[in-house]
Amino acid sequence: MRNASETKAALRQQLRGEAARHTSAELAEGSRAICDRLAAQDAWRNARTVLIYSPLPGEPDLQPLVKSALEATKTLAFPRFDRSTGAYQICQVAEPTSQLITGQFGILEPRLECPICRLNELDLALVPGIGFSLNGCRLGRGKGYFDRMLSEVRGWKCGVAFDWQVTVEIPTEPHDIRLNSIVTPSRWHLVRL
Repeated sequence: MRNASETKAALRQQLRGEAARHTSAELAEGSRAICDRLAAQDAWRNARTVLIYSPLPGEPDLQPLVKSALEATKTLAFPRFDRSTGAYQICQVAEPTSQLITGQFGILEPRLECPICRLNELDLALVPGIGFSLNGCRLGRGKGYFDRMLSEVRGWKCGVAFDWQVTVEIPTEPHDIRLNSIVTPSRWHLVRL
């Protein structure tokens, strides 16, 4: 019988295979639908300070929400890898085109001069992943970076996914942090915690 780590590794491989079957046009269309659905939610509308992410290839792209958030005077924070601690911190970004640069792992992240934000002051954390389950579990890339950040978030935690990334069950380990909701192109799913 597989342990949780082995089951997660197999599920990552399966979901990565599924991701490879989707065209860039399908991903762009799904991303637009996610942005529209998220923008209609109270969790988004009422949030003043939001953690957002720069997408890796194959992840939902929330760029349309960045502009609308800044126009609505929301404070936006993006993750930045801190080499000295080997962990992510979050930093405020007011001008994404000039303040986001390619950082660790090839991901756009805030420049060093961007002010650091406190995770426990976030109203909303938008979280990518490889897979999600309807009970609020998230399957990340296996390094635990987001789980460590999310352990300090007191605000609403929302998984951002394409419909095919939502699966029946994801095994959990003690360090895994559960989400409050999952947004996909077709639904807003509230998790009963």
